[in-house]
Amino acid sequence: MSNSQTPLELQQVRQQVLAQTQVIQNLIPPTVSYTTEGNVLVIGPEDLARLAAGKLSNMANAVILANEAITSQDEDHLESVMNAAVNSESYYNKLISVKGFLGQFQVTVENEGSDKEQAATELSVVAIRKPHFDIVLDMSMTPCLNLEMLPPGYFYVGQDADKLADAIDQIPDLVGEFDKPRYVKVNSDICAHNRNGVNGCNRCLNFCPADAISSVAHKIEIDPYLCHGAGSCTNACPTGAIAFDLPTPQALHSYTHKLVSRYLDQAQAAPVILFHDSAVGAELITADLVGDIIPVELEEITVASIDHWMSALAWGARQVLILNTDATAPTLTQMLNGELALANSILDEMGQPQRISLIDTQALASLDDRLAISLDWPLIVPAAFEPTTKRETLYAAIDHLNEQAAATDVSIAMSNVPYGVVNVDVDKCTLCMSCVSTCPTQALTDGGDSPALHFVEQDCVQCGLCEASCPENVISLTPQINLDQVSRQQRQTLKEEPPFECIRCGTAFATQSMVHRMIDMIGGHSAFNANIERLKMCGDCRVKDMFEDILEDPEKQLR
Repeated sequence: MSNSQTPLELQQVRQQVLAQTQVIQNLIPPTVSYTTEGNVLVIGPEDLARLAAGKLSNMANAVILANEAITSQDEDHLESVMNAAVNSESYYNKLISVKGFLGQFQVTVENEGSDKEQAATELSVVAIRKPHFDIVLDMSMTPCLNLEMLPPGYFYVGQDADKLADAIDQIPDLVGEFDKPRYVKVNSDICAHNRNGVNGCNRCLNFCPADAISSVAHKIEIDPYLCHGAGSCTNACPTGAIAFDLPTPQALHSYTHKLVSRYLDQAQAAPVILFHDSAVGAELITADLVGDIIPVELEEITVASIDHWMSALAWGARQVLILNTDATAPTLTQMLNGELALANSILDEMGQPQRISLIDTQALASLDDRLAISLDWPLIVPAAFEPTTKRETLYAAIDHLNEQAAATDVSIAMSNVPYGVVNVDVDKCTLCMSCVSTCPTQALTDGGDSPALHFVEQDCVQCGLCEASCPENVISLTPQINLDQVSRQQRQTLKEEPPFECIRCGTAFATQSMVHRMIDMIGGHSAFNANIERLKMCGDCRVKDMFEDILEDPEKQLR
């Protein structure tokens, strides 16, 4: 499909496509509320903290926690300090912790001179007779909260005059009641974090830059008050148990699909999808952006994950770009680089060009050369599949792209990816089905009426629950990407055997291997060596046999 239109005509087509395509979202999205009264805690050197508190005299309270030495002994400076914040009290206790968010900051300090049981106290209770502070202004040399994304209401300015001035301007506006979206939702039914007390997947816990995710009572919980909507958890989640809600993964897929399809139809050219964030990235997107680039705005660039990238290509986009700015948290950049390496490794293996790239602001300003190269890449015949689950959508895109290129059937060995196979030592497996009971995706299933263990590779997320729950320790995992659609989707039989039938009534009651293992383990015990045959009976027949022995010789049984 050649591009015969002028750059201006392509820009006009892009504007038409964007105007006629909307993201389908919940009209009344779920929200969380913050309530504040204007009680501020200023942390830092006493002189600087006092000067800052003096500029917040319109707040309900401005309390000072002096945790560092005065920065200057200059007389004029000290005089200014003495005249500032005359109504603010200073505390000199050692800081233990700061926790919370806008309207709910709990600041714990050492209670000097008290016994060990009362060595800590909540500063807000002492200073303002309230259970919390509403806002924290941190002027310490190093932040009291070491997070990439700080909670709402926490301002870390250090000793930067510009940041301080900006915070002083914003803080008075944070009095009252405020709402923000609940960005993500959790479906515990398909979560691979924990099953039956066995720990499995922890991918989301490793990538939250706001520390908003925790494991509570063996379940993943997200604190909506701390969540910034970074999307790293939804990106990392292999099952889709954590899903972004504004927009939903399906809504974003549908939106991207329509953008690509409509542009292909109207411009007769393959577009380039550019994912960018709604803050810094959005400010860099201008009307004179190269015409065949379609910008897609997200809360954070990690909201779109590998299934969105691959699907955009499968639906006809010739390239996917992700705009990374200085505002992107380092953890998010690390995640993107890992996912990009995975995506492009898959494209390499199937003979496709590396169509997915992470670009910075400098590259954005000089995209003509990058896009000119991609004009010579083989065109993709648009796929017809509709997005379903995260995993099925990703594999549908991979299979379509593979068909367009080498149609290879290789398996790509990789580490630390949520795709792969389960290996079973058949000789030692007793088909106890502990692995089946813990598998969150039903990649492992039993044989129904006959003893068997089945496996579907496409459904396996390599969470490790089956490996950890196996009492015989006969399961191991091999992470890989299998490009052979048939073998990946077919149900494999890992082990099967005839059932063991009760030697007395003929009822099938266990597997052959389980009974033989039982005999090997406990058959030589004194409690069983005289009645080894009972281990080969079903429960009912075993009880009957015991009672028959008792009736025949009660004294023998008592002995």
